[in-house]
Amino acid sequence: MTNEVKESFTSGGRPGAPAPGTATPRTAAPAAPGAATAGGAAPPAPAALAAKVRTLAPSMTRSMQRVAEAVAGDPAGCAALTVTGLAELTGTSEATVVRTARLLGYPGYRDLRLALAGLAAQQQSGRAPSVTADIAVDDPVADVVAKLAYDEQQTLADTAAGLDTVQLGAAVAALATARRIDIYGIGASGLVAQDLAQKLLRIGLIAHAPSDPHLAVTNAVQLRSGDVAIAITHSGSTGDVIEPLRVAFDHGATTVAVTGRPDGPVSQYADHVLTTSTARESELRPAAMSSRTSQLLVVDCLFTCVTQRTYETAAPALAASYEALAHRHAPRTR
Repeated sequence: MTNEVKESFTSGGRPGAPAPGTATPRTAAPAAPGAATAGGAAPPAPAALAAKVRTLAPSMTRSMQRVAEAVAGDPAGCAALTVTGLAELTGTSEATVVRTARLLGYPGYRDLRLALAGLAAQQQSGRAPSVTADIAVDDPVADVVAKLAYDEQQTLADTAAGLDTVQLGAAVAALATARRIDIYGIGASGLVAQDLAQKLLRIGLIAHAPSDPHLAVTNAVQLRSGDVAIAITHSGSTGDVIEPLRVAFDHGATTVAVTGRPDGPVSQYADHVLTTSTARESELRPAAMSSRTSQLLVVDCLFTCVTQRTYETAAPALAASYEALAHRHAPRTR
């Protein structure tokens, strides 16, 4: 994170580190681009490669983008190339190829080639050709439905393929035993935050999703070790979401980032990073629509896994919530 970004969260009268005796502040570790902050995850599976490229491409240098686009666009052809050959094909250097492989989650180029070979084999096994999801102003309604359905399916598939299950498991373990859970989100991500808070409340956990940025910060001040704070931001750089996460981090809470930019500023204050698919924005479809779809999948994974871990208490709590609302769904009598 640049000095300018750091200063934006420490100046202007905003809360600093907690006072002595209230909490022990932690030091935000420098985030490795594209890498999770903990867990030692294995290299991504071949099916996750294209999703990883879409997610990380905006943060790459132009030369690295050329390498990433080449391997995602022609996995079979690139799998047959040496590191020198791929560097020549993309007009870059061998060092750039290796750096790109590592940014995509592979220890080295050899591991990337193996993933490319696996992806090529999957593509040659008879999978249906891709359908463009671009929507034109004169598209028939049936085409709009088909394209949106395809794009939603691709977004979910990309998110599932790229989701680090080690990081997910660690976040679930923290949530299952949390004294209190704060969830931060703004705009479309705020709707997802509200969704997760409501789900967790229905299984008996204490969860809050403040919609006011000032309230989010004042809530975060009250967190401590044993609590969990979750930041939901597709861009990874939403200040109103990062600030309360930083405060929660400084006060010792376990912090989780749900983001489409794992190399963004939010990851500096996240113990666990859950990466969502990068939305494909078009003139008639804002990126918020696709990003919200991928965020909701991650939220459902969190909720379901927490429910599994806390089933003895979660099941009765769910039953009680259903019973409390049953009369509202009964047919009215005249």
